[in-house]
Amino acid sequence: MELSENARRILSDGSIKLRLRRAGMFQFQTFVVKRIKLGNGHFVELFLDRVIDMSELTRLANEIGLPIESQNGRAFPAGRSAKDFEGL
Repeated sequence: MELSENARRILSDGSIKLRLRRAGMFQFQTFVVKRIKLGNGHFVELFLDRVIDMSELTRLANEIGLPIESQNGRAFPAGRSAKDFEGL
């Protein structure tokens, strides 16, 4: 799978600060890269330990091109699944 230059930079840095809408306000939150066990391998995602609306998670995942997880769920970019991010 081909990742964008932005997604590669995020994975190498280990975290990113994103602007998102949470609780009716725009906020900056720091997401960290997390590796999740999947079968014999791992896949990567951005993680934040706060509750975020699923519509906002989906928007961020589509913009960045990486899966994003918060306390209430996980969102993948459109047309992608965990297998697409395995081994990164």
